[in-house]
Amino acid sequence: ADFNYGADEYDAEGNEEPKALPEGSETMPYIDESPTMSPQLSARGQESGDGVSPTPTDGLGTGGERDAGKGLEMRKLVLSGFLASEEIYINQLEALLLPMKPLKATATTSQPVLTLQQIETIFYKIQDIYEIHKEFYDNLCPKVQQWDSNVTMGHLFQKLASQLGVYKAFVDNYKIALETAEKCSQSNYQFQKISEELKVKGPKDSKESHTSVTMEALLYKPIDRVTRSTLVLHDLLKHTPADHPDYPLLQDALRISQNFLSSINEDIDPRRTAVTTPKGETRQLVKDGFLVELSEGSRKLRHVFLFTDVLLCAKLKKTAVGKHQQYDCKWYVPLADLVFPSPEESEHCPQVHVIPDHELEDMKMKISTIKSEVQKEKANKGQSRAIERLKKKMFENEFWLLLNSPAIPFRIHNRNGKSYLFLLSSDYERSEWREAIQKLQKKDLQAFVLSSVELQVLTGSCFKLRTVHNIPVTSNKDDDESPGLYGFLHVIVHSAKGFKQSANLYCTLEVDSFGYFVSKAKTRVFRDTTEPQWNEEFEIELEGSQSLRILCYEKCYDKTKVNKDNNEIVDKIMGKGQIQLDPQAVQTKNWHMDVIEMNGIKVEFSMKFTSRDMSLKRTPSKKQTGVFGVKISVVTKRERSKVPYIVRQCIEEVEKRGIEEVGIYRISGVATDIQALKAVFDANNKDILVMLSDMDINAIAGTLKLYFRELPEPLLTDRLYPAFMEGIALSDPAAKENCMMHLLRSLPDPNLITFLFLLEHLKRVAEKEPINKMSLHNLATVFGPTLLRPSEGESKAHLTLASDIWSHDVMAQVQVLLYYLQHPPISFTELKRNTLYFSTDV
Repeated sequence: ADFNYGADEYDAEGNEEPKALPEGSETMPYIDESPTMSPQLSARGQESGDGVSPTPTDGLGTGGERDAGKGLEMRKLVLSGFLASEEIYINQLEALLLPMKPLKATATTSQPVLTLQQIETIFYKIQDIYEIHKEFYDNLCPKVQQWDSNVTMGHLFQKLASQLGVYKAFVDNYKIALETAEKCSQSNYQFQKISEELKVKGPKDSKESHTSVTMEALLYKPIDRVTRSTLVLHDLLKHTPADHPDYPLLQDALRISQNFLSSINEDIDPRRTAVTTPKGETRQLVKDGFLVELSEGSRKLRHVFLFTDVLLCAKLKKTAVGKHQQYDCKWYVPLADLVFPSPEESEHCPQVHVIPDHELEDMKMKISTIKSEVQKEKANKGQSRAIERLKKKMFENEFWLLLNSPAIPFRIHNRNGKSYLFLLSSDYERSEWREAIQKLQKKDLQAFVLSSVELQVLTGSCFKLRTVHNIPVTSNKDDDESPGLYGFLHVIVHSAKGFKQSANLYCTLEVDSFGYFVSKAKTRVFRDTTEPQWNEEFEIELEGSQSLRILCYEKCYDKTKVNKDNNEIVDKIMGKGQIQLDPQAVQTKNWHMDVIEMNGIKVEFSMKFTSRDMSLKRTPSKKQTGVFGVKISVVTKRERSKVPYIVRQCIEEVEKRGIEEVGIYRISGVATDIQALKAVFDANNKDILVMLSDMDINAIAGTLKLYFRELPEPLLTDRLYPAFMEGIALSDPAAKENCMMHLLRSLPDPNLITFLFLLEHLKRVAEKEPINKMSLHNLATVFGPTLLRPSEGESKAHLTLASDIWSHDVMAQVQVLLYYLQHPPISFTELKRNTLYFSTDV
């Protein structure tokens, strides 16, 4: 298997779009310089965060790689993958240069498409970059093709790194090049046609002769390329022995590349609301707002400021009338040192003292009474002093409510020891803060300590930079502001679409009342689905509400994560969105249907508003059991079986009457039939066998695939996934055999026995290939990703790398299953007995 660092995948449509650019950066991309490596070549221990090594023994990972022979073999793998991507990159640059000559030729005629100045701007430095890479490729190619252990190519990478100045010039011009291309496209139809469909040659050994790509996508490639080259240097160093002549050269090239990336990222940072520190660094305010902090056992209202590299917690100083208001910094945490402790880690945190509901309700009643008194005074043209007194009393009560009602913990920990605890009333808000911080933490941040002067300057800037000016209580509202809605909002949460993979899903509804958001309702959990159909109705009391928020969650059934503290929400937010409650639109007798879009997910709901005449109802969640989406160990233990009943029954039925079916497992069954079978297996219905015997065989095959696809963890486990990827990449047959068998032995027994049971079945299906047209390779293509694709939390780590590597992951998953399908029969007892004879060193 060769690993491709950045060959943009050539799919049937040639869809190659640049990565989505970070918000706020307009067209300037943020270049990722983090030393991540391709998932195939790195055991993902660093990202797992739990300290568990993803490889079963040292021998599989770093220990074995110290063997120079294997290291050099891996070097070749890394280089051949990079070479393939370099060929594609050169083809892309060629495609970009192709229209330049004819455009220049027309520029001097009476009907130019573009002026010479525009051509110079759009294609700036592309020719130079092309020549640098063409020379690099021509020199590297023969070395990789005539590979031996003495090959040196560090000087080529060193030379490539030394020419990065050309890229600096390209990056400086990138934004204006894109703007010019866009303007020219809008004003000139001929150029628009050219820039929409540039033809890129396919790789030599590819069936694709050409693909069509936009000019915008191609102009992004050089920016993308520097990061890719840096990744490769990381991998090459990892697999180059320290005494190899290339080692110091590659180290030097890597150092130059990383410094270059850092310098560009500083240059292209957007400078919104910037604060310049004495060191001249640019710092922006990204988000601010009022939060309740639990400090020394009591609740304090803080104004929290999130800058690009630091979180600062402040309080407004009491100042004399007419004096300029100032903030007082309580503490700050550099984002490089900031971590979010999990509920288990934060048990030493102070216990949250929750105010009883009845006290909060009493206070709300008091506030409502004062509000009506204020209205009466205003209507009777009462004394302004009396109104002011009432308003002051109302503010005090609302302030008490704002301090005492939040109960959802939001913990911040400084790596250097100190922890802080905020309390929020809304999980929506907590997730917004967390996401904003995590987005900034993806950048290369440095830890630092602010001097007292620097801290003073930063805290001083908070007052003029802040975006939230008033404490969120209704008494701070101007009289002409909308008072919001009072009464009952009836909401039916219908369904949701757009989930990438099946999950256990539910929604919560939040509305703002008394100035802050509170969770008011929760649907039942809809299990194992990508299209939940809740159709549940709720009645929500509105107290001056102006917005409705819907949050969609994936339910966490992991007992170890569920904290004893009731207010800890450990479920994962899949999406969140909000709509304004427009009094005109809502106040009708009829239901008003709407859709909230969030993260690519669409939630459909209906609502209508009625006056205050009923109390709040809540539908309880229904407890559900079943086999879909349940860990295989749980199912086999419950059934007291070695292989889950659903797997045995579906395989038996396919072998009985589907083994000669053309395209079995490839042709999908009817979705409603599969859902019906799923429901019957989940309910453990006694009619399963009758239903199976009547059902279309493709639906049964589809149900088996769905079962494996919806397992909360792949059959071959998340833990071993990186090791399977490394094992299949080994070239030495003996080492590969040793490794792949060792990995099987490392699986939990239920997973291993079920895998071997399925393996033998698929081999029997492939024996009928002349009739059913399903070869071992076809079956591996269908089942490989189903049995290996990491669960969502795991796959995120891979996906962040680059979409093109992802498709290589899928190819490697197919190769893993194919390896076992082509292997002589493997028996459970033999595997276990051979534990003693197999060396675990690879």
